[in-house]
Amino acid sequence: MNRAVQQTTRDLRRHNRSALLSHLYLHGPVSRQDLIRESGLSSATVSNVVSDLINDGVVAEAGLVGSDGGRPRTLIRVRGDFGHVAGVDIGETHIQIGLFDYTLGTITTETYPVAGAGLEPESVARLVVAGVGEVVSKVGLDPTDLLGVGVGVPGAVTAGGGELVYAPTLGWQATPLADMLRRDISVPLYVDNCARTLGKAEMWRGAGRGAARAVVALLGVGVGAAVTTAADPLRDATSLTSEWGHTVINVDGRPCRCGSRGCLEAYVGAKAILDDYLGLPGARPFETADTESRLAELVARATGPGPEAEILDRTAKYLGIGIANLINLLNPDIVVLSGWAGATLGPAILPAVRATVTRHALGYLQGQVRIRVGELGPEAVAMGAATLPVVRVLANGGFPLA
Repeated sequence: MNRAVQQTTRDLRRHNRSALLSHLYLHGPVSRQDLIRESGLSSATVSNVVSDLINDGVVAEAGLVGSDGGRPRTLIRVRGDFGHVAGVDIGETHIQIGLFDYTLGTITTETYPVAGAGLEPESVARLVVAGVGEVVSKVGLDPTDLLGVGVGVPGAVTAGGGELVYAPTLGWQATPLADMLRRDISVPLYVDNCARTLGKAEMWRGAGRGAARAVVALLGVGVGAAVTTAADPLRDATSLTSEWGHTVINVDGRPCRCGSRGCLEAYVGAKAILDDYLGLPGARPFETADTESRLAELVARATGPGPEAEILDRTAKYLGIGIANLINLLNPDIVVLSGWAGATLGPAILPAVRATVTRHALGYLQGQVRIRVGELGPEAVAMGAATLPVVRVLANGGFPLA
């Protein structure tokens, strides 16, 4: 067999491994028969690929399931202990590093509170490197054993001419963050927008699972959104970010830090909510100092009539208007409120948000949309970042990248 034929055969095997492994990752456990039906590959090909994946420790048999009148079928699942990935959430209030198994089960996290304004990239890089070292040491891993590290940033990341981060909320312009991190992190490392990666995690493992088209709203000090579809969720092109927080909901409204006026973020961003509350008659000083703790304190206080309930009701109305605009523009199946502020606010304001959406979204669209709070927990954004190395290994057929 000549070299060209060998290369073609090797590429075809890798492609088949990737296709079957990706289906197992997103839809498993499933049987070999299910894989044959869904992939269109021959039974011999599926059997051979699954056997290879089992032998390589990537997948395992996961019990039996009955079939209509036939013999029970053996289910196949991806092994979480196949490997570990790290995900990094770089935000305006904290930097969080999470260690996850290959199926995104959380193993441990490390969080460093920060003040986002003017945060120096070199300082961030040092915290990330320290955090990755900390989470792997907690479970006795060597950092070089990781399948990869994903980093989510609150801004745009360019691919041409190197991975440069543009994050105005952090004061970053053309920051070569990936290069900074690769000086000390030797495993494959990837950087992308945090709303975009969070959208993928919610579709894979969270509230968006099973939806054909989801909008995942990332709520924190800033406000962003990702539009994610299930057509081929392993491809980056199916998760698109939008500057939803800088859509105008109040013409000639209050100034926004982007330089415009009346932006959604200026009304539902965490800092804006807290500032609005302190400006109300009867507002009480906070007992805590940081933004995340203060927002939790505000929600805990809102047990009856008063300025706390008033500001949450106002926030719900503005957020509902913003979501209604998303529904009218994008016609999603589901809108997920995620991010740390989404997790804090969501349970308290969700009924009022839904009521506002009902008033402002087109009836034939909003009646088909579910609005839910994210299900991934406080490590949601770090988990989203961890999808970056997971995707690369899936695309490589389950072979770790060098």
